[in-house]
Amino acid sequence: MNNERVEIFIYDEGSAERLDKFLVSCLPEFSRARLQGLIAEGFVLVNHVPAKKSGQLIENGFEIQVRIPPPVPSGLVGENIPLNIVFENDDLIVVNKPAGMVVHPAAGHSSGTLVNAVLGYDPDLEGIGGEERPGLVHRLDKETSGLIVLAKNEQAHNWLQDQFRLRTVEKTYLALVDGKPPTPSGRVEASIGRDTRHRKKMAIVPPGKGREAVSEYKTLETFKNHTLLEFHPLTGRTHQIRLHCQFLGCPIVGDSIYGKKSITVEINRHFLHAAKLSIVLPNETKPHVFEAELPDELKHVLEDVRKYE
Repeated sequence: MNNERVEIFIYDEGSAERLDKFLVSCLPEFSRARLQGLIAEGFVLVNHVPAKKSGQLIENGFEIQVRIPPPVPSGLVGENIPLNIVFENDDLIVVNKPAGMVVHPAAGHSSGTLVNAVLGYDPDLEGIGGEERPGLVHRLDKETSGLIVLAKNEQAHNWLQDQFRLRTVEKTYLALVDGKPPTPSGRVEASIGRDTRHRKKMAIVPPGKGREAVSEYKTLETFKNHTLLEFHPLTGRTHQIRLHCQFLGCPIVGDSIYGKKSITVEINRHFLHAAKLSIVLPNETKPHVFEAELPDELKHVLEDVRKYE
């Protein structure tokens, strides 16, 4: 981890090829963007001369030397915070995150985050994107509990990113909502962008104004004033399920931003839980399904709703 790595390749592919394309085939654990960064920073030599640009053409017999510097400190500090680890191997960690825990340090949350906890658990995590930090490929809101996966090395990070980008990851959320949706099951296609009046909030915006957001849902249980829904987000926009529930006219119980102003159930967080995650692990072909049952505080809320409605 602390030593510079040097790789030397001889090009013998026949016709001329772009330098960055060749390096992607030689160093599949790195993204093309990462390799282009190394080229731009002078870490790649072509025939002992610094490469001019990523698109530089190389020909048979050319020697390519790549110096991969050790990860630079990110400034993130590992902390001794308990983690509920659902699964771990050499490539990734799947964690059942509690409500109230921020995923990544940001303004106002410089410590106590999931990333701080993961670095405290394993300080020697390989650098992702050139930094000493675990690789986030998706996120959960602070008050959303449930499954989140972090890559432990660059190759796994690229592998997981591709699955999220190609929408082959299957995510299942449980949400208790006020009221009920227009139909017992359905599909929501409503673009999401920044709220122009409140910059810290997101909002449903006209098509073409924001980013495409697609969710599918079905009803699991119906009560007098509430409904338990299962949500499958096909895209991963900020606050997507919360906004799509609001859009359907049945906001999530306890949602202080997009929910009802009046309290309908005694709860100190919003009722949204990432219950299931289906992903293909690096270098495998069949998906693994990970599950996290409802935390106790949400079980109690659901029991009360069943009892009194």
